[in-house]
Amino acid sequence: MDKWRRKYAWLDHIVRAYERFTERYGTHYAAAVTYFSVLSLVPMLMIGFAVAGFVLQSQPDLLAELRSAIAEAVPDQELSGQVNEAVNTALDSKGTVGVIGLLGAAYSGLGWMSNLRDALTAQWGHAKENLPFFGTLWRDLLSLVGLGLAIVLSFGITAAGTGFAEQMLRWLGLENAGWAHVLLRIGTIVLSLLANWLVFLWVLSRLPRKRVGWRSALRGALAASIGFEVLKQAATIFLSFVTRSPTSAAFGSVVGVLVFANLVAQFLLFIAAWTATARENREPEVIAAPPPAVISPVVTMRSGPPPSLMLGAGAVVGALLGLRWRRR
Repeated sequence: MDKWRRKYAWLDHIVRAYERFTERYGTHYAAAVTYFSVLSLVPMLMIGFAVAGFVLQSQPDLLAELRSAIAEAVPDQELSGQVNEAVNTALDSKGTVGVIGLLGAAYSGLGWMSNLRDALTAQWGHAKENLPFFGTLWRDLLSLVGLGLAIVLSFGITAAGTGFAEQMLRWLGLENAGWAHVLLRIGTIVLSLLANWLVFLWVLSRLPRKRVGWRSALRGALAASIGFEVLKQAATIFLSFVTRSPTSAAFGSVVGVLVFANLVAQFLLFIAAWTATARENREPEVIAAPPPAVISPVVTMRSGPPPSLMLGAGAVVGALLGLRWRRR
């Protein structure tokens, strides 16, 4: 593996990203993001019911069409009456349902955004800091609103581009041409990739608690948009298989949403780690300085005459013996 990593730069980059993802608890952060993602579904549905209640209350024609559709879909009169009673209950309590839904959406949305921002910050190698509660809450709320606007903008680009392309086909008289619809499908995918790229560019560069440059997030956002489109197509195929039977539709949809949310969260955090470990974002390796040298003199205590005195005495004795030897 080390040989392959030295040979292929892209493989070394992926391995470094995986190491960063595991060292920074990417799976645990993804689980927290998934929890709040699934938790936010119920309040969002409550808000949807409340909005539908206000719309139906002010549009009696739509309410009559809904009742007739229920009667056609549910031939049993008793069951149809129960469904209509549920609709009337929803209309009567639309205000309460809407308020509870807004409160629940605020709690789950802020929890989702807080965990997502902490997770992205960790993948960039920054430690979690003790930030002021209200200041952090306010910034998370602004980030949540900003992300919502970015998602609305991306969906608007996709919808406007698709609608304009279909209108162009009608103007050109190609609404029945198969090749034209194939090109329209390809164009829709390209527009969806562009919209996803804009959203992920904002997520990777602005959601970490320490800002990241746009240039560093460009390639990561492109990879995230392509991977997210692949995950969406896989989820669509999964749901098409699941909804074929009532039992699978009851449980498979919930499991599919849970798995899809977790895969998206893990994939997004891995892309953040991949972006953070790019060559231009790698921190230079710091070589530790050697430890300081410690000079400690050694004092040795000996018994008897010192070595220097003994050496001098030996020299004198040697000189006297040599002088005597010469006289002989």
